[in-house]
Amino acid sequence: MVRQRDLIIVIGVICIILVMVIPLPTFMLDMLLSTDLCLALIILLVTMYSREALEFTVFPSLLLVVTLFRLSLNIATTRLILGHGYAGKVVEVFGTFVTSGNPVVGFIIFVIIMVVQFVVITKGAGRIAEVAARFTLDAMPGKQMAIDADLNSGLINEDQARKRREKISREADFYGAMDGASKFVRGDAVAAIIITIINIIGGFVVGIWQQGMSFQESLFTFTKLTIGDGLVTQIPALMISTGTGMLVSRAASMSNLGEEISSQIFSYPKTLAVTSGVMLCFACIPGFNKIPFILLAIGAAGMAYSGYISKKEEKKKTSEPKPVTKGEEKVEDYLRVDPMELEIGYGLIPLVDVKKGGDLLDRITLVRRQVAGELGIVIPPIRIRDNIQLKPNEYRLKIRTIIVGKGELMSGAYLAMDPGTVTKKVRGIATVEPAFGLPALWITESQKEAADMAGYTVVELPAVLATHLTEIVKRHAYKLLTRQDVKNLLDTVKETNAAVVEELIPGKLSPGDIHKILQNLLRERVSVRDLSHILETLADVASKNKNSDVLTEYVRNGLAAQICAMYKDETGVISVLTIDPNLEAKFEGSLQEAEGGFRLALSPIDVGKIMEKTRVQVDKIKAKSEIPIIICSPTIRGQLKKLTENNFSDMVVLSYNEIVPGVEIRSSGMVSLE
Repeated sequence: MVRQRDLIIVIGVICIILVMVIPLPTFMLDMLLSTDLCLALIILLVTMYSREALEFTVFPSLLLVVTLFRLSLNIATTRLILGHGYAGKVVEVFGTFVTSGNPVVGFIIFVIIMVVQFVVITKGAGRIAEVAARFTLDAMPGKQMAIDADLNSGLINEDQARKRREKISREADFYGAMDGASKFVRGDAVAAIIITIINIIGGFVVGIWQQGMSFQESLFTFTKLTIGDGLVTQIPALMISTGTGMLVSRAASMSNLGEEISSQIFSYPKTLAVTSGVMLCFACIPGFNKIPFILLAIGAAGMAYSGYISKKEEKKKTSEPKPVTKGEEKVEDYLRVDPMELEIGYGLIPLVDVKKGGDLLDRITLVRRQVAGELGIVIPPIRIRDNIQLKPNEYRLKIRTIIVGKGELMSGAYLAMDPGTVTKKVRGIATVEPAFGLPALWITESQKEAADMAGYTVVELPAVLATHLTEIVKRHAYKLLTRQDVKNLLDTVKETNAAVVEELIPGKLSPGDIHKILQNLLRERVSVRDLSHILETLADVASKNKNSDVLTEYVRNGLAAQICAMYKDETGVISVLTIDPNLEAKFEGSLQEAEGGFRLALSPIDVGKIMEKTRVQVDKIKAKSEIPIIICSPTIRGQLKKLTENNFSDMVVLSYNEIVPGVEIRSSGMVSLE
């Protein structure tokens, strides 16, 4: 059926072109002129009943087709008028009935219609379309930012955001097309005037010189037919140009035209009552026909009374509290847990308020993109909410209702940090940078330029919070990764490397196993962006061992080049702490297989000594503003990381197998029990 509809449209356009070339019999022309009138009425009514412009997006293309159709009818009627002095019943009736048999009256009516269409409606609709197109394009970035803000705050999901973006794009395309389509309407009006003048002049020439008519007979015959032709085509044109104006001028409407007019007029019953009184005053003026004014006064009074009653009932409904029915509140709503939340005090609300210049929502969008690019996962939307229990400038970061980070900002201030290049100290309120725990100062805006000149790194409040958020997300990314996320990632890999996914799952590993391995990698900030390579490595070794810790070490070995690139300096050197061979042997000797993996069976005394000696070396590394990295044998790497991560969460543990050729390791200390 859809194909048949497409075929009908194609055949219709071809027939429109043929009408320009092939002479038509009068009965066929009557049918086409009636069709033009019917189409114009349908289009006008559709524009009136459309709640928004996007419900009639085909209008610009339809406008072009209808304009072409009407011009082809003008050509066909011109051919019959000049060739035969007759153009069918429809043209004759319009030329006789509408003009009351007087060509001068008909010509005046035609001119009035043309003036209304050309000067008023067409020009106004064209201007509205032009302005709407420009404003729609100008508003696109702001609308996109608002969608991103709602998405980041958790008000909408990805699907809703995609639909809103599509709607914005369609609006821009529609108003851009309407800007051009409005020129069709204006051009159609100009063409109608020219065709009418040509028909009258041509009719005189044909009637007097070729058909031997008298001047008066020629004037009456051809003027009547020309005016009839002009009216029968311009009345539909007037309907369509009116519909054009209605469609482009109703951008802010929420319902169809009739509902909008009635609801908005009836919402002001006082104005209707005043109008009724004015009409009664006119009825009292001597010499005026009293009946029309009395009827209008009665009608306005009736509408005022109706509007007053409606408004009173509406007010009564809003003032009466709704009875709370059992079961209205769903218990399930309390079971939902947001993956990540940002709670802020009321003093930080301006940071997220776009109207007040806050750009924190945009920064959160950038954080999500940055994490996706670095770690290879898409973190869920971050819900932002104010919490009156917090201090005005305090904020808290939560992952699944658990607080994982918090801080306090100073309203209107800047955070100044010493990167080691400060030449002159500035005064400020001492504080600690929340993301990395570095010493910093709160300074005023007037001190900002001086601090920059002195070598400080000066950061504004939204950047401080966004940096802390980024660090928290990277540190806890493994907690945010769900099985559904893993499924989505696997589906993405399947599009380009289906073979490895089909080989690995479910024959060798389950999606749950993949989930554990990816969590292990993310726990140590190893990117899983190259998931295809990770799956290739697992497919090679999964048949030998199913332990997720062991498989994680195999994957890390496969990602050795990537891991080295994370920690080597510009010269290709990684500065590391080594482990005393005796201590390393002690680790290997205490390694025991346990349920779900391996563990180091060390006594609490030994663990305490190891942590104490390790802290001494780590503090030396941190004093040089370097990342503490310790290197050990592959067999104990994973368990050593688990042993030390509670005390040294930022310490990196590498194995010798993860050092690729071309990368040099340089010892900056040794951990020993002696």
